[in-house]
Amino acid sequence: MTTTYNFEGSVLSSSLCELGEGPTFESGTGESGGGTLWWFNILGKALHEFHLATGREAVHALPVMGSVLASIDADRQLLASDRGLFIRDRASGELAPYRELEPEKPGNRSNDGRVHPSGSLWIGTMGRSAEDGAGAIYHVARGVVTRLFSQISIPNSICFSPDGAIGYYVDTRVNRLMRVPLDPATGLPTGDAAVLVDENGKSGGIDGSICASDGTIWNARWGQGAVDHYTADGTHLSRHLLPARRTTCPVFIGDGRLAVTSAWEGLDAAGRAADPLAGALFEIAVPIHCDPEPAYRL
Repeated sequence: MTTTYNFEGSVLSSSLCELGEGPTFESGTGESGGGTLWWFNILGKALHEFHLATGREAVHALPVMGSVLASIDADRQLLASDRGLFIRDRASGELAPYRELEPEKPGNRSNDGRVHPSGSLWIGTMGRSAEDGAGAIYHVARGVVTRLFSQISIPNSICFSPDGAIGYYVDTRVNRLMRVPLDPATGLPTGDAAVLVDENGKSGGIDGSICASDGTIWNARWGQGAVDHYTADGTHLSRHLLPARRTTCPVFIGDGRLAVTSAWEGLDAAGRAADPLAGALFEIAVPIHCDPEPAYRL
């Protein structure tokens, strides 16, 4: 039986993002070495930077709709957006074009993505109005862009087993979490994808996910105000409730701690009044440990 836990966490940031997404954590960085948490307000064209030790937050305006940030080295980051991939200078914030993803589809934007242990990037795209089948999921390795999966409406849940041998993803509109075997050395599929968790037709969308060091999966459930915990074979272990219904993605921020982004996208004035913390960033205590997030290899 699945165990449900009520919210006993805290609000890390009350900056209410229309579409908070793409959280990533760099341990040992930032003020007092307490680690730096990054996340996007995709629709607001902003990158948030939060120093865990001090609680200081900075918001960086972007000229693009950013959705995924990955470390390259001490000076640079990789940023995915509606205009392709950019290299971000950490000191100045300047963006240098790196690779295009879908120049023939100017109506698309990037969404969920993550770096594989091999140093390659998986990145999903979608229509700005989530048009059916408008997007895809790509593999990017040392600048080479390869389409992996087509006809994706809302790509999410991209994450990988700690050894890099398994990849996960979902089209939230279909709501079936997929599992695919990978070459650990490259992050490319070696077989067909199969359904791991079938939530098709059920309320709430499978949104962003991370994979813990023990191989279990932690998934934010859009519309349910929750993070769900699954075994590697798809068994639903627990549900952890949060005080905003449109939860989007979790990120590991230290042993036993998750931060979770959320959104108010799609809510009218009455809906926002009924869900006043929609768009906030939360912290909860859960039994989790994750390996450090790998850097993208140029």
